[in-house]
Amino acid sequence: MTTPATLRSQAAALRLAGRPAEAIDPLLQALALAPTDTDTYLQLGFALQALGLHSQAVEALRTPAILNPHSVMAQGYLIHATQKAADWSQLDADLAALRAALAAKPATADDEFGMPFALVGLPHTRAELLKAAALASRHVARGLKPMTPHRPVPRERIRIGYLSADFHAHATAALLVDLLESHDRRRFDIRLYSHGPDDGSTLRRRIAQAGTLVDVSALSMAATAECIRADEVDILVDLKGHTAGSRLAALACRPAPVQVSWLGFPGTSGAGFIDYVIGDPVVTPLDHAADYSECIAQLPHCYQPQDRRRAPGPAPTRAEQGLRDDALVLLGANAAYKITPALWDAWMEVLRQLPDAQLWQLSGGEQADSRLREAAGALADRIVFAPPVGMDEHLARLQVADLALDSWPCNGHTTTSDALAAGVPVVTLMNDGFPGRVAASILAAAGLESCVTQDATAYMARICELGRDAPARSALRERILARAPGLYDTTRFARDLESLYQRMWERALAGQPPSALPAA
Repeated sequence: MTTPATLRSQAAALRLAGRPAEAIDPLLQALALAPTDTDTYLQLGFALQALGLHSQAVEALRTPAILNPHSVMAQGYLIHATQKAADWSQLDADLAALRAALAAKPATADDEFGMPFALVGLPHTRAELLKAAALASRHVARGLKPMTPHRPVPRERIRIGYLSADFHAHATAALLVDLLESHDRRRFDIRLYSHGPDDGSTLRRRIAQAGTLVDVSALSMAATAECIRADEVDILVDLKGHTAGSRLAALACRPAPVQVSWLGFPGTSGAGFIDYVIGDPVVTPLDHAADYSECIAQLPHCYQPQDRRRAPGPAPTRAEQGLRDDALVLLGANAAYKITPALWDAWMEVLRQLPDAQLWQLSGGEQADSRLREAAGALADRIVFAPPVGMDEHLARLQVADLALDSWPCNGHTTTSDALAAGVPVVTLMNDGFPGRVAASILAAAGLESCVTQDATAYMARICELGRDAPARSALRERILARAPGLYDTTRFARDLESLYQRMWERALAGQPPSALPAA
């Protein structure tokens, strides 16, 4: 007999195999058999999202949220879907429901995923993100048992293991590759544990040559941990955190004496099995330590590495991008889920104050774009949507912008670095938590502190000031193109990071527990 669970499993397999359209029918069959089955509605929402049908996904995901008002997971999936669809019709109520469910959840629960990534793009406190991350870490680690403790042993070269699904043409790889190539091989043995695809890209080839690449994509969480333990990794660095495709749970098995979170997720892991989170004085000030489950380890400059070799190709014409040659082009390159009503209102006010400006926004798909146009009202004809393209083409086209408008409360991370790599100044608003402090860290390292603002009024004022002052924009562009060593000296960055690793390892060898490591 065909059951809803069987149909759900079939649909999930189809979706994960890249065939989401074929997953719809078995899910509808499952709902016909069990009309209130929340797991089926969740799977239907995921399949619709994979098809770019975000509005329909919202409708599918609203049912579990209604049926399970106290479920952090159900509320989180719903509100993240509404953000992808730019559907703000019930945003205040949905956000209140998510925060209420999170507040009511027992701190020691492990019965559902805490949806920390949904909070990242929305107003939240650091304590809320910590609780959501802790719920998520406990949930994904259920049933995984720590290995026998691995006693640190002095060795000539410290063995560093990096764990990621993104060792291919991906934003994380674009940031990381130069750093990997710059590690001191006399002092460090670099292992790269990949649970993502080999896409044959130039980035993949560079990464494969920067360390010993180990493909663990076919392994379970426990088997991944066993592989890392067998390699006698000293310091294991997870590069995914609470993002899609993560294997953070493998670290619950404690395969390495020292375990670290860095780069992939902008905040705490909430995991008791992670010893350190790597940040810097801007994104992870030590007075925020109470809202991190890990000990904060600070790099002296921006925590985000850059690739010195990355440079844009020839720029297209503005006409090819649907932009006016005589316009002030304001770039919005962050994903649609980072746009909130308050941010959109600020951008519309900027357009009103700068009548020659066009907003060049990264497309979120036909449905999201349509809603953003509707929210723009009379200003809709001054918005141009940029379709998704490959990484190299995207970097080249960014050069035609005059000024990039950062998002808040979640800043652009790789997005900010991309704009600077293309020579485009960025104006940001620095917020309270890690997700809203990244652009400030990047801009400070690039010598562009004047582009960091502290509130919405100052943010709009700075954009308008630069929008009216072409020479000031040119001066900023010249400073960017000079490649400030605070951001682009990868050799220095590698030595700073290795110094942090050395300090972590010395404490472990001495039998001392992890401790905050301030910027040296």
